[in-house]
This record gives sequence, structure tokens and C-alpha cells, in this order.
Amino acid sequence: MTDPAIPADGAPAPLRRSPLHDATSTAGAAFTDFGGWDMPLRYGSDLAEHHAVRQAAGLFDISHMAEFGVSGPQAAEFLDAALAADVSAIAVSRAKYTMILAEDGGVIDDLIVYRNAESEYLVVANAGNHDAVAQALLQRLQGFDATLADATDALALVAVQGPLARQILHATPGLEHDDAKAMGHTLDSLPYYAIMGAVFAGRPLLIARTGYTGEDGFELYVDAATAPLLWSALLEAGTPLGLLPAGLAARDTLRLEAGMPLYGHELSRDIQPAQAGLGRIAPPASKTADFVGRAAVESGPAEGARVLVGLAAEGRRAGRAGYAVLAPESDGGAPVGEITSGALSPTLGHPIALAFVDPAVAAVGQALDLDVRGSRIPARVVALPFYTRKK
Repeated sequence: MTDPAIPADGAPAPLRRSPLHDATSTAGAAFTDFGGWDMPLRYGSDLAEHHAVRQAAGLFDISHMAEFGVSGPQAAEFLDAALAADVSAIAVSRAKYTMILAEDGGVIDDLIVYRNAESEYLVVANAGNHDAVAQALLQRLQGFDATLADATDALALVAVQGPLARQILHATPGLEHDDAKAMGHTLDSLPYYAIMGAVFAGRPLLIARTGYTGEDGFELYVDAATAPLLWSALLEAGTPLGLLPAGLAARDTLRLEAGMPLYGHELSRDIQPAQAGLGRIAPPASKTADFVGRAAVESGPAEGARVLVGLAAEGRRAGRAGYAVLAPESDGGAPVGEITSGALSPTLGHPIALAFVDPAVAAVGQALDLDVRGSRIPARVVALPFYTRKK
């Protein structure tokens, strides 16, 4: 099969650009290829952007995310069969973190599903898995009275994350959100993992209280044409409060501190949810509907399959993805795992990592070593998340 990202002439496809590309470029973004998109990596200092999210707020362009609308009389039944979540149990205006699995229980992608109306859902997937998710959903749609629509090109997605996020949205000129009480919520009453309607510059948008940083915050789904004006208005409101535009580099260290998985690192087609500590979502005990991959995840991973743990290390030298995890020299020093994500934590001040290790060395408190460019760095298994925001 030909890779859809490579045209017939063999040349790589050009990177896709967000509707906010010009706005983020003007803000000083340095760009990188992420899932086939030309996305902001940083605007200046990774550390400054990270700390802004922890202390005030960060503004992220995440328009590379893939969005699919699902509607129709059997929309809930279709998603119940297609995804691990008990989608039909999601209340209107609420959201659920879930996964779309292969028959063998491997993860095709992790998703967020919003129920916007009785028979209307929004499924949000990772940029690099757009085609895989679209293909799987389309195949699983057969026989259901439901419609699948790709909304990726029509929507832009902006995230405001940090302890002052709500205050910034209240101060954003042109953003109207409390009077209509759309979907039964106001901005101040919106629960975590919920969504509400709003209006900006006369155009409808959706405000979700979700995120990928470990902080409170909001994600705003807006039509692509209106997105640059919304970006400017959020900057106008937030800059006096300490908001900074933030890129993918800060987003990665933030999500790592919060112990959140990244597809292609902690999740993949070769990993079952239970190995990544996410067995509780696939399947939930209350779900009665069958779904693709159910038998495999109920049987569980193969005996001895490695499991995901958090590691805290000493000093300042951080392990990185692909570095080996070793048993202590007193126990033979053999390789017992591999790091999937690692960094020197800007918030905590010491190295942290996520790693898949042998079950025998996965208990909290277990002493291990990290092979950092030939040096053994002492580490210890710790409970996740590494960081929890203050209430």
C-alpha cells in the first residue's frame, strides 16, 4: 500500500499549516514537524513557557489535532462498538477519555469524546493518527444509522492552560459565554471534562474544560477563519496577567510532569492499555456493549509483559526516550526496561521519566539505574503523577 503522505512522484508531502500559522509566526514561534503539521515548538524559552503555565497561563495552538463529528440515530451505538468507552453513558455536555483499539488490544489512538447533543458527538484524535482513526471509524460504521464527518480542516483549536485560565477567558474581549448558559453551563460552573457553547465575534464556538498539562484550563474549538482573531483577543486579555504563547516543547514537559501518556511513546499498536496503567478505561466494568479489541484486553497482556512506571532520578542528568533502565549493580545490573519519555523536570528540579519495565521491578520504591550515555544514574520507581496541581 502506498503511504498517503508520499505523493506518487515520491516527494514528501508538504507540512500542513494551522489556521494560526501566521499569528504564531508573528509571535516569534520556531516551528517543527509534528504529525505532518508545521507547529510551534517554542516562542523563546522552553522554561519560561513551562513556568508560565504552572504559575499563570500558557496559550497553545493545537489545531493539528484531528476532529471527527459523529451524528445520527445510532451514533451512540456506533461509538459503543467502535471505542473502548461506554459512550452511550456519557451525559450531554460531558466528555470522556478513551481509546480506539485493534482486535489484538493494541492502541490505535487515545481520544477524547464529547457529547454535544443527544445524538451528536465530537471525537478528537492525535494529528499523526488522523488517517488510522478515520479508516478504523469508517470501517466500523458499517451497519449503523450514523454519519461520520471529518471536521479537522474546518476547526482550529486553541488551549488556555494554567491557574489564571478562567480569569483570562472572562477578560477576553468579544467572548460571550455566560448569558446563554449553553448546554446548561456557564464558564464558572463548567465541570472538568465538560463542554459548553459560546460566541466570539458573532461566531459560535465550543469551550471544553480539558487539557494536557496537569493544570486547569480550557480548549476552544472555533472555525478556522475566526481563529486568528480569537488568538489575538486571548493574548490581549492574558498578557497583562502573565500569559505566554507556549509551544510543543513546554507542552511535552508539562504533560510528562502530569504523568500523561504520549502516543508513539507510552501508547502504540504494540501496547495494551493495561500495560500503560489504563486498564480501567478498557473496558469499564459497567460496559455491556461489545467493541473491537474487548476480548483481547479482557484476556490481558502476555505474561511478563512490561508495564509503565514513573521514575525519579538523582542529580541533573535526565534519561531520554530509548535509554535503558537497569537493575542495580547489586542485583546484577542487567537491562530491565526502557525509557519512553524523560526530562529534567522544570517544576520539581530533578530528572523524571516514564518507562516500561519488567513487572518484577515495577513496585513503588524499587531502586533502579538509568543508563545515561554510559553512566549509571540512580533512580527509584515513584507513584504517578509526578506533579499534581494545587487545588
